[in-house]
Amino acid sequence: MIKINNTSIICPSVFQVDIQDIDGESNRNARGELLRDRIAVKRKLNCEWPPLTAEECSRLLNAVSGVFFDVYYPDPLTGNFETKTMYVGDRSMPALFIKDGKVLWKSLKMNFIEK
Repeated sequence: MIKINNTSIICPSVFQVDIQDIDGESNRNARGELLRDRIAVKRKLNCEWPPLTAEECSRLLNAVSGVFFDVYYPDPLTGNFETKTMYVGDRSMPALFIKDGKVLWKSLKMNFIEK
């Protein structure tokens, strides 16, 4: 179960958690050894939904329209559900078809990136 700003959303058909190291300045010393300045470990959630009605697609897109929002999700590193402040990356939604003036979206892909 995923929640955005404490509201449950439609479960994605694809849900992938990326754990990203954010480095400051990294260099190599005279012996060629890496001197790494890891300043944070952040999450990126890659989500994809199956075909959606126009209303369902709109509801999801509006849920992430703020600059930042809270996401409650299962975290594989901690083994628990976590809440993190995130922002949305690119959003992609190809149309499947239009019938009787109504659009059915083939999918919706977007990712949530930890602040």
